[in-house]
Amino acid sequence: MRIATYIKDQQHHVGLVSEDGLTVQALDIDPALAKLGVLGLIEAYGDSSGLAELGRGSPTPLDAVKLLAPIPHPRRNIFCVGRNYHAHAKELSGSVFKGNSNDPAAWPIVFTKVPETVIAHGNDVMLPTGITEQVDYEAELAIVIGKGGKNISQADAMSHVWGYTIVNDVTARDVQMRHQQWDLGKSFDTFCPMGPSLVTADAFDAANTRVRCWVNDELRQDGQTQDLIFDLPTLIETCSRGITLYPGDIIATGTPAGVGMGFTPPRYLKSGDRVRIQIDGIGTLENVFR
Repeated sequence: MRIATYIKDQQHHVGLVSEDGLTVQALDIDPALAKLGVLGLIEAYGDSSGLAELGRGSPTPLDAVKLLAPIPHPRRNIFCVGRNYHAHAKELSGSVFKGNSNDPAAWPIVFTKVPETVIAHGNDVMLPTGITEQVDYEAELAIVIGKGGKNISQADAMSHVWGYTIVNDVTARDVQMRHQQWDLGKSFDTFCPMGPSLVTADAFDAANTRVRCWVNDELRQDGQTQDLIFDLPTLIETCSRGITLYPGDIIATGTPAGVGMGFTPPRYLKSGDRVRIQIDGIGTLENVFR
């Protein structure tokens, strides 16, 4: 199932997107749950199979509603993974990854983005004028946890996944480098576009999909999740070591090569630039930077 969170007639809804991506049917759920988006479904109904029994409204053209991020307000920070595609680790080996081992057996780099970074497909990303001059894009597949747990094993990890969506891990590179710890450079308001929808785990092969990113129609990133250094079960196991994961937690899995910082000279974003991210099997996330 492909699920969208949206506003229609000034009311929040969560609905099922048609196979052709043209219409959406609102699920019959409590309005308070609908305001939480997919997070409300996860918390109230658990496994996505429980959604089959919910009533559905009439099909509405998707272009007639205002899309929100699938989880408009995450309960807590988004877990994010750095240096998780071989080519991307190589292109930044002399900058943000300087001094970090490129040994695939090493630990993943994990940081977070605050919930206020999240915006929807079609919303503008706001450039923090006077604070950063080096804003970059990072196209990423994101895991959404359905069943919480701590010390989750790799063998059990995928049973904890509710679904997947797309995020743009927007980054202020100068701030990221200045502070060494990455949270500030990753956490400016609007710095995590998410969407346009979420696909349930039973309908998507996350281990074998393509991640692409265009800037003003120029293809910049083109990677396969088969090329991840740390696969999805490893990331879930790592993030849950001694830390309880909760339903609705989000794990961004890393970005392929082709980010702006990787060019010589670097090609950072400027006002008016349009970034489009496509992940096969999920859809297209597009935002303009202002």
